[in-house]
Amino acid sequence: MEKDLLINEANRCLNCKKPLCKIHCPISTDIPKIIELYKENKLDEAGKLLFENNPLSLVCSIVCPHENQCMGNCIRGIKGEPINFPEIEKEISGRYLENLTFEIPEKKSHRVAIIGSGPAGITIAFILAQRGYSVTIFEKHEKLGGVLQYGIPEFRLPRTILSLIEKKLLTLGVKIKYNSLIGPVTTIDDLFRDGYESIFIGTGVWNPKPLNIKGETLGHVHYAINYLKSPNSFSLGNNVIVIGAGNVAMDAARVAKRSGSNVTIVYRRGFEHMPATQKEIEEAKEDGVNFILYNSPLEILENGMKFIKTEAYLNENGEKSLREIPGSENIISCDSIIIAVSQSPKNNIVSKTTDIEINRWGLIVTDEVGHTTKKGVFAGGDVVTGAKTVVEAVNKAKKVAESIIEFCEEV
Repeated sequence: MEKDLLINEANRCLNCKKPLCKIHCPISTDIPKIIELYKENKLDEAGKLLFENNPLSLVCSIVCPHENQCMGNCIRGIKGEPINFPEIEKEISGRYLENLTFEIPEKKSHRVAIIGSGPAGITIAFILAQRGYSVTIFEKHEKLGGVLQYGIPEFRLPRTILSLIEKKLLTLGVKIKYNSLIGPVTTIDDLFRDGYESIFIGTGVWNPKPLNIKGETLGHVHYAINYLKSPNSFSLGNNVIVIGAGNVAMDAARVAKRSGSNVTIVYRRGFEHMPATQKEIEEAKEDGVNFILYNSPLEILENGMKFIKTEAYLNENGEKSLREIPGSENIISCDSIIIAVSQSPKNNIVSKTTDIEINRWGLIVTDEVGHTTKKGVFAGGDVVTGAKTVVEAVNKAKKVAESIIEFCEEV
């Protein structure tokens, strides 16, 4: 958005006494203050405020579900268009991050390992490195970012931003070990042996959840989280079905569509029940993705997929529910199927470290500030909460970082 348009947006802000935009931001960004600084052309001050509150402010300005947060609660939006704060934040944060230089702090003796370079890991690395801690990130892939790199398409989140973040971490003295999978060979105990006082696990959720139906192992069936990692390595054919209706499903569908396939999302409920944001749904429609609603998968076939039609109804408690319609089985032809119904954590680490407790979903159990059941080991992000937003991961990671600092200072 052009500068003049952004200034007009800023001038529309009512500077509410009770700023619902800030209240509904998971990381409590001081939106009214940022807008005032922007209007006064104090861009460095605004950028500093944003970065110190949220080291991934630039990323969040792009990928946050704003319709449920700042924009969705803007008073201006009641009778008109809400203030487009995300574009203002993007302008400020992009400029600030590009020009950001750090005063390199005096090095402490404390050494911290961060396993996983997703939003939580990046946040903790920035905080600890700025406090003088020796930080090493262990990343199993060849590039920084975790879900930001391998779960969000390039057309939504430019990889130049992640390269810039990597550059800033390196200037702070953070060491990054790529292609380093912790668990099978190098273990948590090995890290403690080598002098790491504290270890943070932020490995995300990379195991796709299966449908558990017949035909799921066939060669033309793929999982969205795997497809999004390297879409160019897949040959999907002309017609693709995507099962699921969350943001991951929308991303996979849009990537497949942009790669030349005809794509249809099939969902067992209606648009109003889709977990994806309205913006994501509308953008998928704009890209030409088709939708077939109220169909539930039954079986995967060689050249298609068998579904049964569903319908919404009020159950005996007066609650909305869903049921299958007997005799309504139908087959939708396709060349490939992408399943996008959820993810869970891999167990590379916990299978080799028996005293880290996990719950029945495979998520690591922690207290409110990130302590796991193993002394000196902390965890955060999706591996603790399940798949959440980037900003939620950053917000909780800030608390975990302070917890790690407190632990190290007491050692």
